[in-house]
Amino acid sequence: MRTILVATAIVCAIGLGSCSDAGGPTESTPRQVTVVVAKPEPLVEGGAITGEVRARVQTDLSFRVSGKIIERLVEVGQSVKAGQLLARIDPEEQKAELDVAAANLQSAEAQQTQAQLAYDRQQSLFRTQVTTRAALDQAQEALLTAQASTKSAQALLETAQDTLSYTELKADADGMITARNAEVGQVAQAAQVVFTLAHDGDRDAVFEVVESAFLRPIDGDGTVTLLSDPSQKIAAKVREISPTIDSSTGTIKVKVAISSDAPIPLGAPVVGRFNYVSQDVIQLPWSAMTSKDGKPAVWIVDPASSAVSARAVDVAGYETGSFIVKSGVSAGDVVVTDGTKFLRPAEIVSYVKEASK
Repeated sequence: MRTILVATAIVCAIGLGSCSDAGGPTESTPRQVTVVVAKPEPLVEGGAITGEVRARVQTDLSFRVSGKIIERLVEVGQSVKAGQLLARIDPEEQKAELDVAAANLQSAEAQQTQAQLAYDRQQSLFRTQVTTRAALDQAQEALLTAQASTKSAQALLETAQDTLSYTELKADADGMITARNAEVGQVAQAAQVVFTLAHDGDRDAVFEVVESAFLRPIDGDGTVTLLSDPSQKIAAKVREISPTIDSSTGTIKVKVAISSDAPIPLGAPVVGRFNYVSQDVIQLPWSAMTSKDGKPAVWIVDPASSAVSARAVDVAGYETGSFIVKSGVSAGDVVVTDGTKFLRPAEIVSYVKEASK
């Protein structure tokens, strides 16, 4: 019985082998992929950035002398006129210096008067040969010294008057107070900023942006809209781009000129929108990206053999759903966009020929 079973098994094995030989080796079906032909297309980049409205000209106002602030006459947000009094410090010390300067001037003028009389007397005596030339010269020298002392005392008096006027802080132009850094009772040092004055006139929308945002030229003017009212659009033009990067934020300051007639208050948050000059680039979907030696790459199909090969690329930028190829792909290359996960170099793939045209 066992002999019969073994013989049956051998016969089955031989039969299966003959069937296999008759069919011959089977070939694997090429992997189906989706492709796209790389071609340059115009790309217009742009976006929205947020900033705030500031005055074109803004000055920091401060006292030119130190003293205790005894009066503050304006508040933040208040409009002021040129020459309007904003604050005052205690002027007692400056008044005392003015009194001393006035007294010194009176003394110098009196000495000059005496020296003038003495010189006139010496001149009369010299004409009558009663006095000597040396006495006349000495009287003249005393008169010149007295005159110089009077001029010096007059200059000191004017300086004291100016110093007294420095105890009053006045607006240097029409505008609006946007900041206050001192209070009544505080001792203000000379040149310490007390108020910030935004001058009336033209306005700028100021943005803090990353450096790469404005490396390319802007295509015409942009628009600025209020964050609270997007329907209000105002034409704007880039006026100034800071040449240095802020070390604390890593951004550059961009100033955009807006019309002074635009009803946008100072400090209002705004949104600026700008477009770069259009340029032709090769743009591929994210699904086309793979990796080669740790760097971005894409699979390229050889139209003649349908074999694929991985090619490293340089990426110029990333967009929503796509990336921009800087180098590595040329116009006309057939790029695999779907089915890239299991591809091997030199693998034969199948794709729709029309998609590659």
